[in-house]
Amino acid sequence: MSGRTRNRARPAPLRFDGWIAGVGTSSGTRLVVGHWVRSPFGPFSDVMLERADGHRLLLAPTPRTARFIGSTYTFDEVRVVPVRVRADDGCWTVDAEPLLRLRFTVGRRGATGLLLRAVPGALAASPAWTAVTDPLARLLMGVRTRGSAGEGRREWYGARDLRALTTATATFEGRDLGALGPVAPPVRFGFGSTPRRPSLVRVTTTVRETHG
Repeated sequence: MSGRTRNRARPAPLRFDGWIAGVGTSSGTRLVVGHWVRSPFGPFSDVMLERADGHRLLLAPTPRTARFIGSTYTFDEVRVVPVRVRADDGCWTVDAEPLLRLRFTVGRRGATGLLLRAVPGALAASPAWTAVTDPLARLLMGVRTRGSAGEGRREWYGARDLRALTTATATFEGRDLGALGPVAPPVRFGFGSTPRRPSLVRVTTTVRETHG
């Protein structure tokens, strides 16, 4: 058997295009909402939640998305439930019945958001661009835009816009999670987190298998 036959082609990278919202609450529960308009699984939304006691929970809409996200990041518990997101004139509503209901409003775009929007979309979404953005993101916001994920994967976050959240209300299992607060301490799902200040980020996420 030739070396060419033995060496399988590297799988194509997987791209997820959409938004990530990071929300802190006064109860200590932090939530990260992914709303993906384009992905290898079609459009879908998911919620990663870390309680004040450190328990990490994934809410995903299908077994397939639950398996992929659950193997890419680290959770103590995974539940498959419908996750619906509606965005209407700066107000977002997230329903993961019967467990979670989240509502938040989005403020104006600041200087960082304006700078991100000025970068051409194709460049901003390129994994190579994160060599520039990762040191800046660590310094300015305490987050990372590239790193290792589960199952031998590499991941890159190409941020294309950033807007602060101004208000939020949330209930989980019928309990009020309290007022909007910083995303602190940082969530522990993977190598990255979200900005400490509650934010909505327009992002293209690239995931590549490094084995096989």
